[in-house]
Amino acid sequence: MGLQQDTVTWFVGILFLSTLFLCSADVHHYEFFVRESNFTKLCNTTTLLVVNDSYPGPEIRVRRGDTVFVNVHNQGNYGFTIHWHGVKQPRNPWFDGPEFITQCPIQPGTNFTYEVILSDEIGTLWWHAHSDWTRGSVQGAFIILPAENETYPFPTPDADQTIILQSWYNGDYKQIIDQALATGIPPRQPDAYAINGNLGDTYGCTNDTIFRMQVDYEKMYLLRIINAAMNEQQFFSITNHTLTVVAQDASYVRRFTSDYILISPGQTMDVLVSANQNVGQYYMATRPFSDASAMPPDNITTGIFQYTNSEGGLNASLITLPARDDTNATNSFISRIRNTNVTQNPPLNVPTGIDRRVFITIATNTVPCNTSQCLLPNRFVASLNNVSFVFPRIDILQAYYNSSTGGVFTEDFPLNPPVFYDFTGNLTGFNTRAELGTRAVVLNYGEAVEIVLQATQLGGGGSHPIHLHGFSFYRVGSGSGNFNNETDPRTYNLVDPPLINTIHVPGKGWAALRFFANNPGVWFMHCHFERHSSWGMDTVFIVRNGTTTETSIRPPPSTMPRCPGT
Repeated sequence: MGLQQDTVTWFVGILFLSTLFLCSADVHHYEFFVRESNFTKLCNTTTLLVVNDSYPGPEIRVRRGDTVFVNVHNQGNYGFTIHWHGVKQPRNPWFDGPEFITQCPIQPGTNFTYEVILSDEIGTLWWHAHSDWTRGSVQGAFIILPAENETYPFPTPDADQTIILQSWYNGDYKQIIDQALATGIPPRQPDAYAINGNLGDTYGCTNDTIFRMQVDYEKMYLLRIINAAMNEQQFFSITNHTLTVVAQDASYVRRFTSDYILISPGQTMDVLVSANQNVGQYYMATRPFSDASAMPPDNITTGIFQYTNSEGGLNASLITLPARDDTNATNSFISRIRNTNVTQNPPLNVPTGIDRRVFITIATNTVPCNTSQCLLPNRFVASLNNVSFVFPRIDILQAYYNSSTGGVFTEDFPLNPPVFYDFTGNLTGFNTRAELGTRAVVLNYGEAVEIVLQATQLGGGGSHPIHLHGFSFYRVGSGSGNFNNETDPRTYNLVDPPLINTIHVPGKGWAALRFFANNPGVWFMHCHFERHSSWGMDTVFIVRNGTTTETSIRPPPSTMPRCPGT
């Protein structure tokens, strides 16, 4: 059933893309020079690894269906990779970017050119380093405009503005996680949050800058909002202005209005805002959301939505954001996001006859800490189905493609939890140990796949943003408590589920997603809270080749970075 349905999916998709590509697709070239630079914030100077001496890094701006070549020069002190978040890279996993999953790091003093192939993505995505915590400073926007002669499915905005929400640390991001992993304790919390690299006016350092967005009265603006924070979901609002959500994760959604948005790390959201209030200056603001036991700092970071020829008018007491632990605000906002039936979106094609079901529990755990730097007998890890992912020293894609998997990974990731228990109940005294391993799920080309992600109360509990590389998928359902495989599927939305690449799994609850395995390759799935991914809340989905060249992985480029020791 899945294979037959996928043939139809592939054909419909080809027709959709062919229609778009009747407009000429362009090829773009960018040069990224990655090196250490100094930045002063919170009255403290910090050395960060950044691209082209900027934080955030340069914006890529292209059109739907274009191809982008990015030559990355590593002029820094350690290796890294770059991931093009939300770009599906059809048949092209070699340039997806996650370190030791699809490539080995670009070593200092070397360069590597990525080929980024766009297909049906539209709107706002982003790029970031995918090594350790380097993405905290190596990051930028990836803007995909409509193809030539293609229109927006909403009133054309007068201008657009990228808004990147960030975590700021007084310190080197890689050193922070390296120290935490060596000692076995959680990494420290951020010192502040930022909007486009600016900390605003709430942290007490008079030298800190505030982001200002200049607007004209009665003009319409498209905000391209990216949550690039390390471990924090974020609320965002503009005082006295209504936000109209029009897209998420490079796919259009049914328009709806809200006083705020909730956006998880990894996610992107396109929002219209009309400058229709009294001419003046209005705060834009962001603060974290968390439903975990270990809360992030409850800091509010500000920017200014400033009308032309206006002065004064700022009033911090008018900032209206949900409280840091407001789960009702979070769930209410997410529940309103639906797919929209517009010609600019790929035809809706939600899998119904499922070939492969995967049920994954999410947890934080402990294992014995056996190094001389350990501060406690046990160290923190995280897991999916009680397997804490261990990154190999040779990338999995290379090993899989060359059929030399021995000692690199195994193809036996459990499709169900090893033990069923009251996942969302009181787990005091429950065994928190996890197994270490590099275990993958193998899918046949064209299979219709359903993954149910179940949050647990093991460890700190709370919600999780789970990102799957290589695919956009349909969020068909979510709920509270333990997933019931008989009753909960009856609540699925198979009519207009949003098409996304990063899914919010609610604390003490579950979320379900579906997709067709029609992109051959090795694709990483992980929590986009960096501390959880660093602890092992990750796995790999391998999609086997189909029966034709057009359904098989492209040959590897000859320029792939060499793995250490090879």
